[in-house]
Amino acid sequence: MTEDVRLRRGRGSLGFSFFVQGVTFALLVTRIPAIQDRYGISDGLLPAFLAAVPILAGVSSVATEHLVKRVGPATVLRWAQPLVLLALLGVGAGSRMWHAALALGAFGLSVGALDASMNMLGVSLQRAYGRSIMLGFHAAYSLGGIVGASTAWAGAHWHLSLFTSYLPAVVVLLPLALYGSRSYIGRPGVGDEAAEKGLGAGGFKLLLPLCLVMACAYIGDSTVSNWSAKYLQDVLGSSEQLATVPYNVYMVTTLVGRAVGDLGVRRFGAVSVVRIGTLVAAGGFAVVAAAPGAWAGMFGFTLLGIGLCVIVPQTFAAAGRLFPGSSDTAVARLNIFNYVGFLVGSPLVGGIGDAWSYRGAMLVPMALVLVTLFHARSFGAEGARYGVGHERPRVVDVGRGGNEV
Repeated sequence: MTEDVRLRRGRGSLGFSFFVQGVTFALLVTRIPAIQDRYGISDGLLPAFLAAVPILAGVSSVATEHLVKRVGPATVLRWAQPLVLLALLGVGAGSRMWHAALALGAFGLSVGALDASMNMLGVSLQRAYGRSIMLGFHAAYSLGGIVGASTAWAGAHWHLSLFTSYLPAVVVLLPLALYGSRSYIGRPGVGDEAAEKGLGAGGFKLLLPLCLVMACAYIGDSTVSNWSAKYLQDVLGSSEQLATVPYNVYMVTTLVGRAVGDLGVRRFGAVSVVRIGTLVAAGGFAVVAAAPGAWAGMFGFTLLGIGLCVIVPQTFAAAGRLFPGSSDTAVARLNIFNYVGFLVGSPLVGGIGDAWSYRGAMLVPMALVLVTLFHARSFGAEGARYGVGHERPRVVDVGRGGNEV
């Protein structure tokens, strides 16, 4: 097998892994009301159940940082993805509250390892290609999210049980994910010397701006996923049916933006793309906050999808460029702030909305997203395209995987 074919297969299999994760996560979060009803979880207890998932995922991401030094990110991803799928099935199969707690705990622990290792391999493969491909992987995740949400809608529409809704996805995706995992480009042995040294003295201080950007981006994302429907219906006076549209529009524009985003990075550089995305996202929040009606609000959420979609993939890529000898460690630590943003975003907007107004609450994630402008230089030199000044005379060291980037 030539190296080009090996790279293409590795890219395709990793893209499918991102797609599977998008399907899986959407199937979980879009059926939260059904999960609550099945297990009799009270409204007061539900936030604790939901918060446990990102907290455990953050703990698992930290553990993955050390685990990949021994077995490599490809091996971690190969086994974490089936565990996530089986945990999802477990959520639908139980009947008592402790069953739900056990299944959601397993989901959180396995999804933290999956997210970290998946992005480690994405950063490694992008480095091997010598050009921006990271947004494409996250586009596959967005596509999976749309498929998963549509599947969940069908299950709810036909009044299917959670187990019946989840089983077909697991039966189809699990063997395909295992088969595709044979093509992951990763390092089967122990970590190399550079990876064992970690980020080095002052390394985390250098990474911190990207961590802040990651958290702020996910605060913006969680605002859309948790509050768009309520905002449109309660504040802008839309119908219940129309209130379900903004999140779908957001997901579609996220998919489109990520699908073409790599071309923008190659043409204009990561810094310019991130700055433009930040301004578009902030403009989207401003439109939502000032919207006189539902259709203007939906236009604002559309802008949010276009703007926010580029930030997270480029943040992972920037971490790989900052720490080319220990990118696995950088990605694992950066990944924690994904869950920090997810935890903070929903209660922050909800608390401000209840205490003041939901229009005013939309200005808070807007201000936080704008923080990215102050740290845009962390994404690379002003005029850099990924690969310029870094690209090697084709592909080398790819077989050593996630830490050799």
